Amino acid sequence: MKFGAHIYLWIEKWSDAELGLIPRARGLGLDTLELSVGLDVPFTPALTRRAAEAAGLSLLVSPGGEWPAGADLSDDDPTNRRAALEFHKGMINLTGELGGLAYAGALYGRPGKSLRRRPPDDELPRTAEGLHLLAEHARAAGIPLVLEPMSRFRSHVVNTPQQALHLIELAGAPANVRILLDTYHLVTEVRDYAAAVRQAGNRLWGLHACENDRGVPGGGLVPWPQLFTALKETPCAYIGLEGYNTGPTTGDFGWRRGMYQDVCPDGDAFVRAGLAFIKRQLNIASS
Repeated sequence: MKFGAHIYLWIEKWSDAELGLIPRARGLGLDTLELSVGLDVPFTPALTRRAAEAAGLSLLVSPGGEWPAGADLSDDDPTNRRAALEFHKGMINLTGELGGLAYAGALYGRPGKSLRRRPPDDELPRTAEGLHLLAEHARAAGIPLVLEPMSRFRSHVVNTPQQALHLIELAGAPANVRILLDTYHLVTEVRDYAAAVRQAGNRLWGLHACENDRGVPGGGLVPWPQLFTALKETPCAYIGLEGYNTGPTTGDFGWRRGMYQDVCPDGDAFVRAGLAFIKRQLNIASS
């Protein structure tokens, strides 16, 4: 099992100036650091890869930065679907340059875009067509694609494990397309966390262990014992901590991301507490 954390627990954007976060994360007991990339995140991939390899840290890549205008694999407009396809192909190539474990996120749509109308009948088939092409590109690059279902407030396309599995089937069930569940997003979308984990089954690649308020896991509404019992029945090989830094050094970052409570003033403290909690749940002794 690999344990990771998102850079958002500390900083808003990755850059060559942030390479010191890599050994820092390793020193906190993490195996993996999640990077968000995009058009507004310029950095030197070779430098990041060398720093990660030197520290013995893996990288997980997601498209959390800026996307091309309108780019969306599920969009009504084929121009926007093509823009999304080319954008994601570029990010998959970047993941390869970084030696990343996988390219993960709401790749089926555009995070933050949720239609307030019934989607057209061909939305899922055309999304699946794009996902199939992405999977082929990723397979050639040796990169797993990992779909993260998101809550109804972030997307209308894939909100549950069942919907993710259906989309994957429509895409031809490519072997390199997997699922990452985020317990924060599941709060509004499923009634039984353990059942959701078991439903993802052999497709489950990873888990974002987030409390219902996106604070340190433990003490909230998530039924962690039942969830981790189910998790042990799957091939899940990654558990990550995700949230937004709400300390003064990042300014209004947390607020811009919809975090209005001070749940992560200190990324290091968040990781120490979260990692210790996860390991207790998995019966792994803390180092």
